[in-house]
Amino acid sequence: MAVLLMVLAAVLFLFSVSSALLRWNEVRYRKKGLPPGTMGWPVFGETTEFLRQGPNFMKNQRARLEGAVNSSPLLFASLLMYGNIFKSHILGCPTIVSMDPELNRYILMNEGKGLVPGYPQSMLDILGNRNIAAVHGSTHKYMRGALLALISPTMIREQLLPTIDEFMRTHLSFWDTKIIDIQQMTKEMALLSALKQIAGADSCSISQAFMPEFFKLVLGTLSLPIALPGTSYRRGVQARKNIIRMLRQLIEGRRASKLYHQDMLGRLLRTEENKYKLTDEEIIDQIITILYSGYETVSTTSMMAVKYLHDHPSVLQELRKEHLAIREKKRPEDPIDLNDLKSMCFTRAVIFETSRLATIVNGVLRKTTKEMELNRFVVPKGWRIYVYTREINYDPFLYPDPLSFNPWRWLDKSLESQKYLFIFGGGTRQCPGKELGIAEISTFLHYFVTRYRWEEVGGDSLMKFPRVEAPNGLHIRVSSH
Repeated sequence: MAVLLMVLAAVLFLFSVSSALLRWNEVRYRKKGLPPGTMGWPVFGETTEFLRQGPNFMKNQRARLEGAVNSSPLLFASLLMYGNIFKSHILGCPTIVSMDPELNRYILMNEGKGLVPGYPQSMLDILGNRNIAAVHGSTHKYMRGALLALISPTMIREQLLPTIDEFMRTHLSFWDTKIIDIQQMTKEMALLSALKQIAGADSCSISQAFMPEFFKLVLGTLSLPIALPGTSYRRGVQARKNIIRMLRQLIEGRRASKLYHQDMLGRLLRTEENKYKLTDEEIIDQIITILYSGYETVSTTSMMAVKYLHDHPSVLQELRKEHLAIREKKRPEDPIDLNDLKSMCFTRAVIFETSRLATIVNGVLRKTTKEMELNRFVVPKGWRIYVYTREINYDPFLYPDPLSFNPWRWLDKSLESQKYLFIFGGGTRQCPGKELGIAEISTFLHYFVTRYRWEEVGGDSLMKFPRVEAPNGLHIRVSSH
């Protein structure tokens, strides 16, 4: 009996402490003018719920607001007037979450007016403080200019597309009669293709050591910045150190050899013909940025395109028809060129529809540099704003029958220019590598659908948040077409 009473007392004590901590955190962030919402635990906030529940976390917050309005006419009017906006504490910082299309567009189109990039500390620590996603103002303009010089239409036509074509031919050449994990293969494809564009022939010497470190770096970017042994953050920070070491050795080797290299690193190092003169630290952060930003979008979009094409035979038939028509005009050894790429209208539509339906990117983060008013709410200085764009992808007014995979909708080119299209970001931070990424995925699809047929094996499951991924892989059996 005494033991039972002690256990009960301990439970009541823990409950009291937990309640007190939750209450203290709510009071701590209570300020006039803030939107409604909950802040969770001190330090950790609601990060665990956010990462685990994803879209359901957003819906639950909305449901809480709707539940609260039943007892408050003021809150009801607020909900109607201000849309889907709430406060929370995620990824180590107090955050305003906006699901309101008009406010999201305003934020993305008005950087600099009290708003700067607001990526989590874990991402800044692992990708570097000089990466293009972290800097703003004149520094962002300079770094973006340096990046655009590497991936301009001329560079894509003359250097990058031939490199991509050669890589894709080789990467896909040994898939026949095999069961493969298309998730793992597209991850390797996206990273190795980008390394080839950056370092040319030198990429072969570092790729095997580079890959596992890079995968750890990616996982660490979306985590709490707690450097305890075994955490994703600590592994990501260590992976960054190892990657920096490999890239420094590559740069030093290039300078020592004095050979002329026609790749991205070669252009970055040739300061005499490049108006964007970056330090070695900036070059390394630029390379990591190129690898990181292209890796996830290219690999995941490629994987999900394979998934959707498998599930929608009529789409696959139309896509294959487009690529066989291109192939019929060429000899087997002829590469894809820019004119071929421009003719892939349905392929582009498949890529856009895959990005929309799978929602590869859920949103972006900004941070306030001063107290500011947004939709009549007051947002304190230093708070983050999560521009959550996911739900816009499923808006039936923008996309009739939004949950269906219908690439034909994108053949109406006006859809690409509608003002709520945030698949590739928005404003001055729209993804600079958009067309290069489309070129990579298009080239992959060209060789994949003209060479192979495939069927799924294993009934693998998919997760959609915080990343689109198949936890146990996505396995397919490949055979010649």
